[in-house]
Amino acid sequence: MLAHLAIKDFAVVSSAELDFGPGLTVISGETGAGKSLLVDALGLLSGLRADSGAVRHGAQRAELTAQFVLDDASPARAWLRENELDEDNDCQVRRVVRADGGSRAWINGRPVTVAQLTDLAGLLVEIHGQHEHQALLTRASQLSLLDAYARCEPQRAAVEQAAHQWASLLREREALLAKGDVTDRMGWLQHQFDELDRETLEPESLGKLNADHRRHAHAAALIAACEGAFTRLGGDEGPSLSSALNQVRSELQHVAEHEPRLGEVDGMLDNAAIQIDEALSLLDRVRSDLEVDPDAFAVLERRLGRIHELSRKHRVPPEQLAEQRDTIATELDTLRGADARLAGLDGEIAQARGRWRTAADALGAVRRSAGASLSDATSALIGELGMGGGRFEVAFEPIETERPDPQGGERVEFLVAANPGQPARPLRKVASGGELSRISLAIEVAALGLDAVPTMVFDEVDSGIGGGVAEIVGQKLRALGASRQVLCVTHLPQVAAQGHAHYRVSKAASQGVTQSAVTRLDAKQREEELARMLGGVEMTREARAAAKRLLADVE
Repeated sequence: MLAHLAIKDFAVVSSAELDFGPGLTVISGETGAGKSLLVDALGLLSGLRADSGAVRHGAQRAELTAQFVLDDASPARAWLRENELDEDNDCQVRRVVRADGGSRAWINGRPVTVAQLTDLAGLLVEIHGQHEHQALLTRASQLSLLDAYARCEPQRAAVEQAAHQWASLLREREALLAKGDVTDRMGWLQHQFDELDRETLEPESLGKLNADHRRHAHAAALIAACEGAFTRLGGDEGPSLSSALNQVRSELQHVAEHEPRLGEVDGMLDNAAIQIDEALSLLDRVRSDLEVDPDAFAVLERRLGRIHELSRKHRVPPEQLAEQRDTIATELDTLRGADARLAGLDGEIAQARGRWRTAADALGAVRRSAGASLSDATSALIGELGMGGGRFEVAFEPIETERPDPQGGERVEFLVAANPGQPARPLRKVASGGELSRISLAIEVAALGLDAVPTMVFDEVDSGIGGGVAEIVGQKLRALGASRQVLCVTHLPQVAAQGHAHYRVSKAASQGVTQSAVTRLDAKQREEELARMLGGVEMTREARAAAKRLLADVE
């Protein structure tokens, strides 16, 4: 719901702030005072093209700001979350138009494109008036309104699900067909797989291969190092660390009785002797395992060379070759079943298309029934709104497609004949702004305001009518205000009297410049404004009495 609208330096308005509540808010004023500027401001905030004419003469820029309060289940709230523009429960839309015609837009304080502004505004406000403002002129909006009126959510969900399943199968078939003749690729993949499968490529095996290769490559140096160490640690020929350690222990033991702490030293040396013996034992085993074997080394060299060649060929590190082999095996399995899968897909696609057609036919039947009911109700309301003999029709155009359509099997077009004897034409081709606005009002009232947009704005809805018809228009607007927030610019007292709230737009010249001001009217001021609208410039006693009667009749 629109809660607040702020306007600064826009056209002939220097500054204005308006607060809105639920129900019907009417806006009146003298001819030329700028009543429709409020609608124009909302139009710019809805993404309409801006130009320098929007900026008040002498100002550098015009600033427009609208504050909306959103329900938890509001589509606008979901859109804001999806675009990461959400901010608590409110939504602020702002637009600045410069004197050179350029403009910028913000949503909740963050810069956005005009396209984003248009997308969001389409979920917040619906303007009925001139063609460029008219939401119901688009087929998409017409279909959404009809579906809301038909309450066909289950049938539409079934069509969307069937379309999704059908589309998924079509994409799978297209992907398989795009591969073309897979024989050559299968042969190529099989060759690659065989090359990889001949080698043991698991990381543990590769680690052992590298260790064995290093050991054989340095076998001579390892043998020499082991033998030298063995000799120095415990060899029988010449001095060794083991014999030196034993001699030190013997010398200390002869004098240990005179110094108890030498016993601790002897214990430490004993442990060292044990460690040296264990090291000698391990050295002996290592030396026994080592030998200079050129043939074994050549075998390891060839195997390691094949591993590195495969790594370069597949452009992956050696430790990822096993994963590459498994990937190739998976693709081979997929390709081997491609022909069989294609044959099976044809049958599944035919079944999916049949399910979509059944669901689409069920949805179409509900839509046609609702369309007939909406046509009758709207045609009756058109007559009440001063367009006697006019009629409204919902036309259906079947579509034949080999592609799934989640919206169903037909297109919808709203047709209108504004006068008797005229053929029904698309709503978007109705020329008169007043007629278009009243037809839109009739559609919305007949549909009980079921479309998802919470705020509806009507401009020129009472153009070319008067008397009893004007009172009916006002009543319909007030009735629509029970389920939606409605804003209406009017010049008829019978319409203005129906409002739950009333704003007056007035103009005055200041220093040779005409400016408009917007005032919210209290009960007494409303009575005076209605009297002005009834009697013109002269505020007669009869006009005031008639204004009181209009307000009393509403209450």
